[in-house]
Amino acid sequence: MERQRRRLAEMPALQAAFAARLTAAAAAVDSVKARIAAMQAARRDIEKDLAAVQARLSKFKNQLMEVKTNKEYQAMQKEMSVAEQEISDQETRLLERMEESDVLATELKAAEAALKTGQSEVARERQELEAEKASLERDLLRITAERQTLATQISPSSLAVFDRIAQVRRGLALAEARDGLCTVCHVRLRPQVYNDVRRNDSIIQCESCSRILYFVPAPAGASQQQS
Repeated sequence: MERQRRRLAEMPALQAAFAARLTAAAAAVDSVKARIAAMQAARRDIEKDLAAVQARLSKFKNQLMEVKTNKEYQAMQKEMSVAEQEISDQETRLLERMEESDVLATELKAAEAALKTGQSEVARERQELEAEKASLERDLLRITAERQTLATQISPSSLAVFDRIAQVRRGLALAEARDGLCTVCHVRLRPQVYNDVRRNDSIIQCESCSRILYFVPAPAGASQQQS
């Protein structure tokens, strides 16, 4: 009964972990999308700046035909050279953004695939957990009913001892005595205690772990078969 209760108590945390996994996967997708949006905005700015420089260069070329002195011609050539370098720099930046776009597209595809896989896995795990929960609840109802039936056959004092030990020992209040040992804590029992336990006619607790000891007799005829 205690095992079922502990497992049921763990399930809200498991459900929360499922939700956290999906939240993290969705956040990864959103993060890549945000980076793509920022990259696209930067690319538009570069294209805008590039168009402005190209227009300025075109203007310089038109004006070059109108200069009248060598000094004006050299000044115009210098302006055109600066504009051409700016165009080259902007084109390099634009190429970098295009390469970044390809990388982010791959990242987004991977993140979306991971999210989809996570959604499928969590859906399956949630279904399995719900099935386990229903089974545990049925077991708990059955065990509770059986305990109530058995409780009517046990003295209140004995039941109180059992409940107290079960509470302290995480639901495991009984321990089999076998070959002179407590099979739970593995401490050797005093010979007289072991002999008393073998009679199974009173409540005897292990002096080490305090669990109620019981003895399982060998099947009839087992000793003859062994000999």
